[in-house]
Amino acid sequence: MTATVPPGRPEPAIAGGRVELAPDAAPTDSRFVNEDLLPVPVERRRWTTYNFAALWVGMAHNIPSWLLASGLVALGMDWKQAVLTIALANVIVLLPMLLTGHAGPKYGIPFPVLARASFGLRGANLPALIRAGVACAWFGIQTWIGGQGIFVLLDKIFGGWAQAAQVGGQPWTLWLCFVLFWVLELAIIHRGMEALRRFENWAAPFVIVGALALLVWIAVKAGGLGPLLDQPSRLGWGADFWTVFFPSLMGMIAFWATLSLNIPDFTRFGAGQRAQVIGQSLGLPTTMTLFALLSVFVTSGSQAVYGAPVWDPVALAARTDNVFGLLFALVTVLVATISVNIAANVVSPAYDLANLAPKLIDFRRGALITGVVGVLIMPWKLTATPELYIFTWLGLVGGLLGTVAGILIADYWFVRRTVLDLAGLYRPHGPYWYAGGWNPVAVAAFTVGGVLAVGGSHSEPGKGPFPEDGLIPFLRPLADYGWAVGLGTSLILYTALMAPRRFRGGSATS
Repeated sequence: MTATVPPGRPEPAIAGGRVELAPDAAPTDSRFVNEDLLPVPVERRRWTTYNFAALWVGMAHNIPSWLLASGLVALGMDWKQAVLTIALANVIVLLPMLLTGHAGPKYGIPFPVLARASFGLRGANLPALIRAGVACAWFGIQTWIGGQGIFVLLDKIFGGWAQAAQVGGQPWTLWLCFVLFWVLELAIIHRGMEALRRFENWAAPFVIVGALALLVWIAVKAGGLGPLLDQPSRLGWGADFWTVFFPSLMGMIAFWATLSLNIPDFTRFGAGQRAQVIGQSLGLPTTMTLFALLSVFVTSGSQAVYGAPVWDPVALAARTDNVFGLLFALVTVLVATISVNIAANVVSPAYDLANLAPKLIDFRRGALITGVVGVLIMPWKLTATPELYIFTWLGLVGGLLGTVAGILIADYWFVRRTVLDLAGLYRPHGPYWYAGGWNPVAVAAFTVGGVLAVGGSHSEPGKGPFPEDGLIPFLRPLADYGWAVGLGTSLILYTALMAPRRFRGGSATS
């Protein structure tokens, strides 16, 4: 399908079904455009199926992903229930990932520019800032976990790091590892998206080798995989299980719901739809499921060896006295955490913040702001308990992001049938200006969907920031399904409210 443009407007160039602005048609209004927000030229869309699969392998193989299964087991599931929950969640979240990702290869635009079609040129800052805020928090969480990993392994190698003088309740050496890791991440992203593509290409197989090496080591040491695989579920398959299953499923979906919004930031570099669809389908659900299985098998072996399950791979690697093994584990932790953190949590807010003030903020400045905010949110508090991490943090985030995803999918697929006025996405007072740059329909759909999705958020007594009966008590029954409620509500409401308008070439005709 190709896009049409009303007479008198800049004509996009068509190349193999993909659309780009002609060189002389590039918008010049600095309020809504800079070099990073313009469509990627067709000749620079070089990401292949392998690149997208490697991207997901590199992002999925990280310490928080490893710990997902342990969090579910800690909540009472057995390993089979935990792996099933993770697998199902990633199959579900793949669908919106592919739907929103379609606009990337076709138009070459990032997420905040795609959001202008539904929210308006100014209104797009609402979903962009929500996504940026979530990414900043995730960046801080991943950087803190990566810094902890380096700290534990260096303490094992050199000794004495854990006994260093404390600053703010933590050894100063831990803060040093955190800061050094933070600087290393920003140094890599400063080199741009092409450097990220090359990094992910070799990081993905390296991390796989590291994880398999850990499995072989613990299996040999244990003489088998241990008793953890035989442990029954504390929840069974009755009402107790389903009470935990649905909020856990929404939490697992929320783990990658962030990328279901801003995946166009990556697919805009795709060589075609086939590359992004097959690459993501091969990379996301399979990798997350296999990684969950791997974490369970390794932890089971650790129980056989040490008498108690060691879920943290860094803590487990630190049990060895082999210097080469420790150094290999250290490099693996570095590569794995950098791989996911840069791709998942820096790229998006860098574009989102650039969209907020294109004249002042480019991609690199947006990345630096992300790094600073990621420290200020004190990420060590967000991962304090499984309840806070899975139910409160991931559940709340999932509800809001699902609401935005519903609007994007409804607008792009059901309202406009994938046809956008590309030049109009950068032009004030054009087809996506709506009312002063805001689309009231999108704001209404987001408000209703968001309230229904997170309004019933509640905490167990003494285990979270929300009241036990929910923020809005009568909405509490919906809280366990926040992502699905938000996505479904906003999708249906937006489609219904936009139905009176007829669109042609991405523009309203009546």
